Amino acid sequence: MGKTTGRKKRIGITTAALLAIGGGAAFAYWTGAGTTSTAVTSGSESALTVEVTSLASGVLTPGGPGQSAEITVTNPGKGVQKLNDVVVKVAESDGSPWTAITGCSKDDFLVAATVDNVTQIEGGRNVKGTVTIQMVNGDYNQDACKDVPVPLYLSVS
Repeated sequence: MGKTTGRKKRIGITTAALLAIGGGAAFAYWTGAGTTSTAVTSGSESALTVEVTSLASGVLTPGGPGQSAEITVTNPGKGVQKLNDVVVKVAESDGSPWTAITGCSKDDFLVAATVDNVTQIEGGRNVKGTVTIQMVNGDYNQDACKDVPVPLYLSVS
């Protein structure tokens, strides 16, 4: 029995020593801190487009009935964009004043554009509207405006 007791004693002391060493290692650690950041890129607007999709046929005469055309305003982007305004004016294709005909000017015509109460256009969608043009009945000779192609410039914002 003496041998067994000594052996048990050594195993107990060795176990206690290993537990003390191992137990101490279990509480050892490094301290540290860290941070991170990231960014998600938002999209940007795409220019709204506007086009005349159908033009009523007819002739403009002083004080006569107006002519109308259907327009389509498109949001080619992916996100919702706000439609603030549709502007139409008698002007050249770059928006510069129309002065091609002597005696006939933009002031001989009234133009307007409407879009049905739409303020936002979803990405990839479009809305319809109308452009109208009418020749005013001036108290002067308007013969210079006979058979004249009247350029319309449309813009959206």
